[in-house]
Amino acid sequence: MLAAKQNDHISEADYLEGEKLAQVRHEYVDGKVYAMAGTSRRHNRIALNMVVALRQAPKDKHCEILSSDVKVRANKRKTYYYPDVVVGCDPDDTNPYYLEKPCLIVEVTSKSTEWKDRHEKAVVYQSLESLQAYMLVSQEKPHITLYYREDDDGSWWVTAFEGMDQVIPLKCPEMSLTLADIYEGVDFSQPAE
Repeated sequence: MLAAKQNDHISEADYLEGEKLAQVRHEYVDGKVYAMAGTSRRHNRIALNMVVALRQAPKDKHCEILSSDVKVRANKRKTYYYPDVVVGCDPDDTNPYYLEKPCLIVEVTSKSTEWKDRHEKAVVYQSLESLQAYMLVSQEKPHITLYYREDDDGSWWVTAFEGMDQVIPLKCPEMSLTLADIYEGVDFSQPAE
């Protein structure tokens, strides 16, 4: 990416241009860039299962389901993250490299990302007016935490789902998922990497 020292700040424009050429993806938080580590096969399987399950949503809203190589921009926070899965349904959200108006963001958590996903990213993502739900999917066991907007007043709620028969209702896209869909083919007898 850019040859910047750890403490140097770069502009959003320089970050975005650098990412187009980067061999490694970087997230951007208030002028600083952070290289992203690779993922495990389990992590990738879960993210792929999410994409496949979300593709079953009704097609009448023309929502776009994107995976880990498209950023989400949180302008109020001067932040760009690469979520594992993101859904956008706003026809005006047209930048080819990032979404500004996603309705659903999914992060597959690991021991090394759990804190950041649950705290830092949750705060940033919840500042997005378009966002209806933020889903944290554990790769350690069948467990999902769903942050969601229940009403139009902007308040957020949280609930947890465990057990393969649990059903997760979503507003955007309007559909339901089961943990069995999300964890299909995942072997929990071995520890996650």
